[in-house]
Amino acid sequence: MSKNWVCPDVSFVVVYDANVLYPNTLRDLLIRIAQAGLVQAKWTDQILDEVDGALRRKRPDIAEDKLARRRALMNDAVPDRLVTGYERLIPVLSLPDEKDRHVLAAAIRAKAQVLVTDNIQHFPADYLAEWDIDPKTADDFVVDQVHLNRQLVYGAVQRIADSRKNPPVTVADVLQQLENSGIQQGVAMLRG
Repeated sequence: MSKNWVCPDVSFVVVYDANVLYPNTLRDLLIRIAQAGLVQAKWTDQILDEVDGALRRKRPDIAEDKLARRRALMNDAVPDRLVTGYERLIPVLSLPDEKDRHVLAAAIRAKAQVLVTDNIQHFPADYLAEWDIDPKTADDFVVDQVHLNRQLVYGAVQRIADSRKNPPVTVADVLQQLENSGIQQGVAMLRG
């Protein structure tokens, strides 16, 4: 992924949960939205460990060196993305699923305005409001970004299509992949 699109002076901070970083095309779009300067994306090593675990379960044929390469490319693609020092917050948080507390702790530590997750029921909005954090599904998040700057988001989709060489894909293919990953309203807006 090219670093030419990076805008490091973004104040709008978002934390991406593991479940929105697992589908390849969705992950690519979320990273490119950050590179376009719409948001400052954040995650933790623990979140990336969850992504790796999901990939190992779904695709046991993927070699460890490919997982390490994907992780390095993600980390290289977004400056200042790694949240650290959040661990001490984990024990004091209360969520429906204790395994998700590290994600909220990272969002609090990063001073994120939005936590992007497709496990929205695990992050009650009223509880997150105590830290001024808004939980959003990936689709709702993409819709918000299209409202902010449709041209930049469409450009991110175009760059995804341009980057895929084996096999080559079109913008329509990328939009279909995003729709298959649950980005239905956002894709409808981009097609419209």
